[in-house]
Amino acid sequence: MHVVIMGCGRVGSTLAQSLESRGHSVAVIDHDADAFRRLGPDFAGITVTGAGFDGEVLRQAGIERADAFAAVSSGDNSNIISARLARETFGVSRVAARIYDQRRAQVYERLGIPTVATVRWTADRMLRHLVPEGNVEIFRDPTSTVSIIEVPVHKDWIGRPLSQLEQTAGTRVAYLTRFGIGMLPTASSVVQEGDQLYVLVTDDIAASVTAVAATPPEGGH
Repeated sequence: MHVVIMGCGRVGSTLAQSLESRGHSVAVIDHDADAFRRLGPDFAGITVTGAGFDGEVLRQAGIERADAFAAVSSGDNSNIISARLARETFGVSRVAARIYDQRRAQVYERLGIPTVATVRWTADRMLRHLVPEGNVEIFRDPTSTVSIIEVPVHKDWIGRPLSQLEQTAGTRVAYLTRFGIGMLPTASSVVQEGDQLYVLVTDDIAASVTAVAATPPEGGH
């Protein structure tokens, strides 16, 4: 794949290095040439100084042959303009933008542009660790229909099959983390102490799924 990244801050440079280490070709755009120092001396990709919403700058970065485009600069407006330009003008199929304003992020996701609303995501994660109750949305699909939420599980579910929890709650466990490691559930998976469960829900069942997980299973104490 050829990936074009707008923004060479901490996120953009880390993303570029990760993609290159996986064998992809990468081009990075930033208005500040000094920012490219974050890429390190071993970076073999393209660097282009300029604005990511400038068509000529995008062409220099190889947007016309790009498989994906990421807008991760520090400006919401710049990110969304460049993301729309990449998708609508240059036909890039995989486009994502970092957006700090959660309200804007929801609007752009409905336009079919996946967004990462960093401030809201970080705040939600901190809240989950400080006040471990209720649920926190981890992901929402571009149509804003399906989301993944983390749900606290009652201690009496420990030792029970995940499939029992799924059947009772009417949901699917997308993944879980155990000892800090992400895992995909299998047919034989059981709930263990300390597990963090992330389940697929629609808005109309989110509350009931959370309630079932927080309640002892039938036959529990």
